[in-house]
Amino acid sequence: MPRQLVYRRYGGSLQVSIPSFEVLVEAVHIPETQWLATACPVEGLTCDRRFLEYLDTDKNGRIRVMEVRQAVRFTAEHLRSFQGADAGSDVLVLDLLADGAVRARDAAGLLLDTLKAEDRTRISLEQVRASDRALREAGHNGDGIVAPAFLPAAVQPLAVRLMASFPEVKNRAGQPGVELLTLQRFREERRALLAHLAERASVLVWGAPSVERARRIQEVRPLLDTYFLQCRLIAAQPEAVTSLKLDGGRVQGALGDLQALSRVVSELPVAPPEPGGLLRWSRMYRGPAFEKLDAFRRDVAVPVSNDQATLSDASWREMSARADAILAWQARLEASPLRDWADVLATISESDLDAIEAKCREDLARKDTLGAVEDLERLILYQRWLLTFANNFISMPDLYQTKRRALVERGTLILGGRRYRLSVLVKDRAAHSALTNQGTTCTLYVQVIAREDGESYEVAVPVTRGRSTELSVGKRGVFYDVEQREYDAVVTQIVRQPVSLWEAMTMPFERIGKFISSKIEGMAAAGEKSLDESLEKSYAHGSGVASAAVATPAAAPTAPAPAPVAAAAPVGGPGGFLAATGIAFAAVGSSLAFIVSQVRSLTVFDVLTALIIAAAVVMLPSGLLGWLKLRKRNLALLLEGSGWALNDQLMLTRDLAMLITRRPRLPKTATVDRADMLRSALVTVHEDDEGEPRSWGLGFFLILAALAALLWQFREPIAREACSRQWMRGAMCEWGRAPGTAPATPPAAPAPGGSGAP
Repeated sequence: MPRQLVYRRYGGSLQVSIPSFEVLVEAVHIPETQWLATACPVEGLTCDRRFLEYLDTDKNGRIRVMEVRQAVRFTAEHLRSFQGADAGSDVLVLDLLADGAVRARDAAGLLLDTLKAEDRTRISLEQVRASDRALREAGHNGDGIVAPAFLPAAVQPLAVRLMASFPEVKNRAGQPGVELLTLQRFREERRALLAHLAERASVLVWGAPSVERARRIQEVRPLLDTYFLQCRLIAAQPEAVTSLKLDGGRVQGALGDLQALSRVVSELPVAPPEPGGLLRWSRMYRGPAFEKLDAFRRDVAVPVSNDQATLSDASWREMSARADAILAWQARLEASPLRDWADVLATISESDLDAIEAKCREDLARKDTLGAVEDLERLILYQRWLLTFANNFISMPDLYQTKRRALVERGTLILGGRRYRLSVLVKDRAAHSALTNQGTTCTLYVQVIAREDGESYEVAVPVTRGRSTELSVGKRGVFYDVEQREYDAVVTQIVRQPVSLWEAMTMPFERIGKFISSKIEGMAAAGEKSLDESLEKSYAHGSGVASAAVATPAAAPTAPAPAPVAAAAPVGGPGGFLAATGIAFAAVGSSLAFIVSQVRSLTVFDVLTALIIAAAVVMLPSGLLGWLKLRKRNLALLLEGSGWALNDQLMLTRDLAMLITRRPRLPKTATVDRADMLRSALVTVHEDDEGEPRSWGLGFFLILAALAALLWQFREPIAREACSRQWMRGAMCEWGRAPGTAPATPPAAPAPGGSGAP
């Protein structure tokens, strides 16, 4: 009766619960759409490498749904009880094997006999690998490939030479050796080569130098073929002999150009063509090919034809045909893998080949037994890892646990006072970051710097608490892998997103601050540049005027010329700069005065209310947008960027965020001393240091200026208060009173009785 499956919710994701292997047998039959993952890469999982190789049956570097189902079916067929699979044990109890697991039981017995183990009721993964390694080191691989060291001493040199003549093959132990296919091919090639060598006497008619002479004939073939063709031409058409001569105009034009002359001479025949098709060596032209043909005459033509003076067309054609046959025979010889065996091939004993073949067949006969050893190792690995893998593939509860590690996790990053628990392997940062940029999770890309005995790799780390502004590229930390090995780590890239609601609300103010500071820095830089340019222009102008005054001699006074129309004063120069500076300060001062006058008319409550409203106008929309982003954070993008195929989203809830990124508290037994130890050190330093001169005058002047500005700004209320307390005389009170506050003088009453003039 099938068990009832239970689905649990982890951070908003509904996943099937797989607490035991018996449940796993049922869970693998649920629709693929209900699996959390449907495919994942082999690289990046922190488990036994051989387990992943067995699980990846098609050897494509990825594990898919059908391969997991096949592994569960294989394990269920070979085990009668799933106690070891539930415990994740790498020790197989032989009594728990199913009745049909005969090969696995026999293989376990063979390995226990090899190890001479006392306990024959169980076998561990370590024992399987140790005995398998011992068998392979003894030359027993079951693949029929035998290394020379495990052959009889008499045939070892022959085996080494066979291996050098054919493509290398290696057995399961990684050792190069000889196989049956190698012996079969050797016999075929030997038979063909012996038959080919039997033709040597009939082909190499010129003896030992036959091959060399044939190659020399091939070198001069274009020249002599052309010559004898020209002989045939003039035999058929005698007047064509004039066409084979150089035109006088061409020769005259080429005399001044060495390259042109060489091209003209190369068009000449090697000798005067004769209608009878005869080449007279003594009549050869001293053209570009003269030396080559003369050497050919001496070394090849004369020894072959026994004619010192001439070479006929018929002799040349016969010579060329034999050269072709010789070169073809030599090409077949050189194409044979046994070409270096030509002298000793006939002396190789067939019994030696039979001895090597017997060893190969003997090793191949162990194929079933050693294949059963592989199945035994596969079964133990499935018992140890398959349930764990299912809880990281069909569902992922380990991702939400603090006491267990998910297989996809690479380790823990310690950076900036925080512990980042989740990290995944990244093979292609560009492709991975392109995917995480589509999400709303702040992600660090960290280079884990390997020690001398390893290689560096890169991981992606989600930031779920704190502030992203505290992180920067180049920041260093420490990385601990799942085996607690320590490495240096450095941040190489940051995908910035708000980490908390408060950070999302305050981000606009940070951007405003950066914008203002950048503008102020730009204005300051522009002002300094403008001032430098003005000073340079003023200095250049003054220097030019002074030089002109010195160079012009004093002249007699003459009638003054009419005064020209006065030009407008230049705006540039120090005067213009100071004027512009004064105007700018005046504008800023008037603006500040307006702001202060407006603020003075408000109460403290009004000011606070205005500030709160202004902050709320900026923070509330940013906070709402940040809240929406925080709710949409999805860890699935982190895994999909590493090659995972997921059916569901792994939403980053608040509770999961607290698990992934933590700032550990101080130990419970620790106490905090609030005293700053730097102060006592500074006291000691000040006692030893020489006193630095201080500019008290400048500080006092600045304080007085600030106090005067403050009193001037509030002079009216201060004057009214002083007059009301009679601290000031009447005239001073009238002077200090504002123009609009002086009492108006009442108008004189009209004279009684009329309004006209007296």
